[in-house]
Amino acid sequence: MTEQQVTPSSSYERLMETFLKYQHVFVFLAPVVFVGTVVFGGIAPADAGRSYWLQYWWLFPVFMLGATIVNTVGISGSALFVPFLIFIFPLVARPLEPETLVKIGLISESFGLSSSALAFVQYGLVDRRLALSLVGGAVPFVVGGALLSFFIPEPVFHTLLGLALLAASYLLFKADLGHEEPSSSSDGASEGAAAAAETDGGTPDLPNDAAKPGQGGVRIDDEGVVTRVDRDGNDYTYERSGYLRRFANYSIGGTFQGLAGFGIGELGIISMLGSKIPVRVAIGTNHIVVASTAILASVVHVFGGGLVGGHTMSLSSTPWNIVVWTVPATATGGQIAPYVSAALDTGTIKKFVGGLFAVIATALFLMASGGVV
Repeated sequence: MTEQQVTPSSSYERLMETFLKYQHVFVFLAPVVFVGTVVFGGIAPADAGRSYWLQYWWLFPVFMLGATIVNTVGISGSALFVPFLIFIFPLVARPLEPETLVKIGLISESFGLSSSALAFVQYGLVDRRLALSLVGGAVPFVVGGALLSFFIPEPVFHTLLGLALLAASYLLFKADLGHEEPSSSSDGASEGAAAAAETDGGTPDLPNDAAKPGQGGVRIDDEGVVTRVDRDGNDYTYERSGYLRRFANYSIGGTFQGLAGFGIGELGIISMLGSKIPVRVAIGTNHIVVASTAILASVVHVFGGGLVGGHTMSLSSTPWNIVVWTVPATATGGQIAPYVSAALDTGTIKKFVGGLFAVIATALFLMASGGVV
């Protein structure tokens, strides 16, 4: 077998290659366009002045740190953002309605997860077939959960949120998110072959896939075994079996994703690992699923209330002076996360987040029962 040269064979492939090469530019342009549209697009209050837009500037570092943490372990940003908006935000600002704080969390994490997802695609760590099947299966549950949020009383909302956090805490402690040592194309091969794999995923022994977004390659043999190469020349071998198990987890998680803004990432990563998907591929693929469902849930939360006779959540009711800071913050955190993941022990971050979830869940149960006012 001889090494093939990667030459984009269509305008789409060339466009995708260019987009991923400069994805960080597009990632940072998206929040700029979003903020510009909000500020100058006529959707904010008519009397919004400088003090209105600068009121919540301090949310930028808070949400950037939160986005960095959650994207490092591949879970939903709202799992941290929503509890923060429930407990901390009212101490220095004002209380928010449950549907409003969930909407803020979803809009913010949509940008953060999309940012981080593109970074994982560029690294060659996203299984597109798995991602598409999981997003497709989760869509009706996400929409149903988001519509349900318009009718659930606040104490019930806090109880469900606490249960979701307890489950997420347990699953995080149970999950082995340590980065396993993948095979390297340099093992038993020359340095020149390793360099070629880093460039385009092609070596005499590893796949070369010109049609795959990002660097690296994918090969599937007759028995369905997938061999995936990332842009650093590391290869991962796995099977895509376990669809029913993943569907069960993603359907339950999708309901909570729509209802509370998180859940699909936590349950999803567990089902990925349980069906023997390599950790790095599982985290990368999970980013696509969570980002897609967060965007969908955000749209339903903004426009869905009027459709089902629930609370009216229109564009004009959104606290734009909050999201103009949280959106660029989460997009920045999403780009930082892959570097943090490579530099720090993911297990340490996992234990910290899991412990924090357990504490927050206890406080939510007390709040729901009237123990916290």
